[in-house]
Amino acid sequence: MILDTNALTALAARDPAIIAKLEAADSLAFSFICVAEFQYGLLGSNRPEAGHELLRIMSTRIPTLYPDSSTSDHYAAIAHDLKRRGRPIPQNDIWTAALSRQHQLPVVSRDRHFDFVTGIERVSW
Repeated sequence: MILDTNALTALAARDPAIIAKLEAADSLAFSFICVAEFQYGLLGSNRPEAGHELLRIMSTRIPTLYPDSSTSDHYAAIAHDLKRRGRPIPQNDIWTAALSRQHQLPVVSRDRHFDFVTGIERVSW
């Protein structure tokens, strides 16, 4: 499973439902977008050190996926399909969806707009 930012945020908040969902997963990954958005959120946080420590620990156990030429192909196809169908989603989430499709990993997210992307599965908690 590939974590969206809201999943990582729930994990940082020690949400028992997300913890149970992730413990049952066969594999986990972050997208580079998730990491960047989480780090951005920490800049306005009251306890940024705790978030940075969590991210440091998690990144030693969970790989971060970065785009390559195949990801770009998936991104373009997804963005085109969503535009054609009148179902735009945030650009950063298109990157996450592209990585999800490329690596055949479900997206762990509460954002229902991932459901508009063909060829991926969204897992909520």
